Amino acid sequence: MGEIDPIALISNLIIYLVVLLLAISSHEAGHAWMSYRYGDDTAYMLGRVTLNPVAHTDPIGTLLIPILSFVFGALGGAYASVPLIGWGKPTPVNPRKWTKYTQANVMVSIAGIGANLILAIIGFAIFKSLLETGVFNFQAMSSGGLLQIFATLLWYMIFLNVSLAVFNLLPFPPLDGSKVLATFLPASFQPLFEMLEHYGFLILMALLYFGVIGAIMYPFGMLVRYLLFTPWF
Repeated sequence: MGEIDPIALISNLIIYLVVLLLAISSHEAGHAWMSYRYGDDTAYMLGRVTLNPVAHTDPIGTLLIPILSFVFGALGGAYASVPLIGWGKPTPVNPRKWTKYTQANVMVSIAGIGANLILAIIGFAIFKSLLETGVFNFQAMSSGGLLQIFATLLWYMIFLNVSLAVFNLLPFPPLDGSKVLATFLPASFQPLFEMLEHYGFLILMALLYFGVIGAIMYPFGMLVRYLLFTPWF
């Protein structure tokens, strides 16, 4: 394990948490807004249609676990495989208020993913533009100044939001992908989904620990890197 620069570690952790709070707040606000669009005002009345992280932050899932995961991952060694995971307070919805149940179930489920993809696209567009115009280069991005801070923020903005979008598409409760899949499967599959709801979190933790989630996300990360660093013009 090499030497860890505590100043760099803390700086990167702060940037990571800022981006994580934005990503999670956007994700949960997307669910709340879409549910409101289909006639359910439950989350709206609770003040969840907002990007204010206070409304969506879970002390354990949004702060404690991501901080520990980030620090242990940076330390390397035996902790290098600790996944960078996090979640916000679940957005409350009342499906009985939806005007079009089947359509609403799909749209509300993917709204959070869509919010993360929008943030990733914005970060990608800015980062790529600065690379293509020569404002960003490897020397400038490692200079330790404001340019490096901005580059780090955009980097996290892209990859964290892409990771959250891909992760939430997986068909395991309580992830959004499972709700979309359940919408289109026959009723005979309902007992299976009810069982998965009891053990879904444990299954996800096992998949994360054994590197399955990382293997799924790896090609997406490579694609984003290729698109970022391959000159377009």
